[in-house]
Amino acid sequence: MDSNPGDELITSSDPQHAANLICTLCRNFYHLGWVTGTGGGTSIRQGPHIFIAPSGVQKELMQPTNMFVLDYASRSYLRKPPILKPSACTPLFLAAFDRGAGCCIHTHSQWAVLVTLLVERDGKGAGRSAKEQCFEIEQIEQIKGIPQGRGKPGMLGFFDKLSIPIIENTAQ
Repeated sequence: MDSNPGDELITSSDPQHAANLICTLCRNFYHLGWVTGTGGGTSIRQGPHIFIAPSGVQKELMQPTNMFVLDYASRSYLRKPPILKPSACTPLFLAAFDRGAGCCIHTHSQWAVLVTLLVERDGKGAGRSAKEQCFEIEQIEQIKGIPQGRGKPGMLGFFDKLSIPIIENTAQ
């Protein structure tokens, strides 16, 4: 196997390593119908690095060697797989990481599109700008598996509120 610059950043037997975890998540999300084929994108921030799934690769076939690695501070690529293109979602990922996210999933699933349209409609009715719009949910069992947030111990509880910012997506 040929070695490429930055391969040490994506080589690990640890299933929780970002390059491995993105592949597992993409396969699972594909089988759940949350992502389709090559649509959308996934990234994880791990320390100073952002691991980004490439554009144009089937989500259920993703491999760690497909990953791009970006230095968060300088916004420069530390690893670029040959032939593949960086995700067009990268600006969305950076916006999410600038807001404190640890991972970002950009999906075009019917459910995600429906939720964003409903939040947008309700936000306009309440006089909120697009930058202030979030999907918020509470008193539902499923949020008990989501961590409290960066630097906070434990998981969310039934009575906690999960807020997910909706970041405007444009064609360019």
